[in-house]
Amino acid sequence: MLSIDVWPDMNDPVLVVALTGWIDAGLAGASAADAIIRSMAAAREFGTYDLGDSADLRTTRPLALLDGGVTRRIEWPHLTFTGGRVGRDVVVLTGPEPCLEWQRLTEEIVTAAERLGVKMAVMLGGMPSPVSHRRPVPVLASATSRALAQEVGALRGDYHGPTGLQSVLQVALGDVGIDAVGLWAQVPHYISGTPSPPAVRALLERLRDIALISVDLRDLDRQALLYAAQVEEGLSDRPDVAGLVEALESVDEGDISGDDIAREIEQFLRSDGADPEAD
Repeated sequence: MLSIDVWPDMNDPVLVVALTGWIDAGLAGASAADAIIRSMAAAREFGTYDLGDSADLRTTRPLALLDGGVTRRIEWPHLTFTGGRVGRDVVVLTGPEPCLEWQRLTEEIVTAAERLGVKMAVMLGGMPSPVSHRRPVPVLASATSRALAQEVGALRGDYHGPTGLQSVLQVALGDVGIDAVGLWAQVPHYISGTPSPPAVRALLERLRDIALISVDLRDLDRQALLYAAQVEEGLSDRPDVAGLVEALESVDEGDISGDDIAREIEQFLRSDGADPEAD
């Protein structure tokens, strides 16, 4: 399933993983990975993992290439390994999260990481959260050891529940001695379905501090200003959402309790036709 053109010769590379599918609010992880690849010196796609038999083709459709009205090629879903240098050697793994064969895929990725000499891996993603777009984007972290967790800070609290392939891969990498960190940008739930430049920027900032991968953030700064203006303009037409934002901003000021916020969010979701208790 894993096809490598030529193994790149790399010096202490960091593995960055951003898979779309289960949770990537604001496209934070995928967009951050794209920004890293665009910033790479001598970027090269050197490997793929075919997901044709393990992807959910109802949600991740194959791509058709038409030329002159004739279908020339079908491109099946796959993961892509891209290598290059962004201040240091980096390998970026991107693509859709498959729905089958997670254990075999995880084993192959871990084997590839060991073959490349990876000593640190970082998983990137975004989570819809009860936060305000008017405040800095929090980035919560998880890690494969207590010492590493204390080093990266801003930890997720205790959690027991469903998870995604990135967390499975994080644990598997830790089991073979590769330090692995999960970074999750907290994206305002009321706009989590739209691309969030502030969330992308926040992830890249934390990635720079943790793994010394430095990406020029000036373009994202401009995008974030435009994003904030567009959200504020949208709020003027949605007083119900504007009221929710005000409630979120008052949490730290002690004006409203967490239970009140939960009720506000449930009421907002129901008014938008979504049942928060539905599967």
